[in-house]
Amino acid sequence: MLRSLYSGISGLRAHQTMLDVTGNNIANVNTTGFKGSSTQFQDTLSQLTQGASGPQGLTGGTNPAQIGLGVRVAGVTTSFTQGSAQTTGKATDMMISGDGFFVTNKGGQQYFTRAGSFGLDASGHLVGPDGGILQGWLGDASGRVNTGGPTTDLLLTPTTTMPARATTSVSVSGNLPSDAAAGTSLQRDIQVYDASGVARSLSMTFTRTAAGWNVSAADASGATGTGSLTFVDGKQSTPGSVTVGGISVDLGAVSGYAGSATVAATGQDGYKAGNLEAFSLGADGSLVGAFSNGVRQTVGRVALARFTNPEGLEKAGDSSYSSTANSGGPQIGQAGDAGFGSLVGGALEMSNVDLSQEFTNLIVAQRGFQANARIITTSDQVLQELVDLKR
Repeated sequence: MLRSLYSGISGLRAHQTMLDVTGNNIANVNTTGFKGSSTQFQDTLSQLTQGASGPQGLTGGTNPAQIGLGVRVAGVTTSFTQGSAQTTGKATDMMISGDGFFVTNKGGQQYFTRAGSFGLDASGHLVGPDGGILQGWLGDASGRVNTGGPTTDLLLTPTTTMPARATTSVSVSGNLPSDAAAGTSLQRDIQVYDASGVARSLSMTFTRTAAGWNVSAADASGATGTGSLTFVDGKQSTPGSVTVGGISVDLGAVSGYAGSATVAATGQDGYKAGNLEAFSLGADGSLVGAFSNGVRQTVGRVALARFTNPEGLEKAGDSSYSSTANSGGPQIGQAGDAGFGSLVGGALEMSNVDLSQEFTNLIVAQRGFQANARIITTSDQVLQELVDLKR
């Protein structure tokens, strides 16, 4: 049988595969996080009809004569170039700008994806459209996240409660007028909290003396404290403070210039208990929760994975990948670390398929298929001529 016949058949198969790959790319042009693939061909084993010989005496060397036996698909590789961003405004939508993959857990199996279209299920887990639970690290009661520990399911529910925190420090700033008459009194109040989140008022009274200002403080629980402030050219000679029932009142930022009485309590570190109302995503993957007590605190952080050879990942369906022996194991980290991209909230990464290139590939594959079909037709005609030699 003619070798060209089988070469043509191999060409049909190879170009059919190229058509399949190109068609799949075009079909997924609007698939979130999809990464396009390309087909590589290589020739098959060639038949040696004449071996090579080296030069001998006055005779030159000859080259080998080989006849190729067709083509085959060497591989189908995935391009992980960045796709364009599409803003959605949805808080649970996330996009990786740079390298890395989201880590999900589905049925106890770990998967990796670039599709960041997550949402909340009935249990408060961040899940993808296929039900895979987004992995990361949860924050503790104080908002600290241990990114060195194992990853876990990210959970965000309205019942997530921030415990109350007792006030331990109060900051005061502003100015006490140095030209005020002796005996002038200024009172400032601030709301503080105990360990159970019960609010009470802390009152501070500033009284002008010949040497400076006396400070007395008292809170609703009956605790009191006193101190004094002296100024040189409007600046405190020694930074002052007052302690009231375990609360340290920092007066170091108070000045003593003439003509202005702007002294005021500017802040305290306590708060009542609160429930999670909303959250936002930071560029480092931090999930910052907004609680009903007005406090914003980190409730978790999204984990990312990277691979030594991402092209070695195996497509597992649902826009997800699984690791293989040639991809290497996942290296878990957080957005912004070396080798990892940053995260963008309220946006999705679209497919990186270039339609103009894919339609060009479609034409190339079609013409390649037609040319190989012509080889088979021509080979068939030659065989017919051989059969017709004897009639």
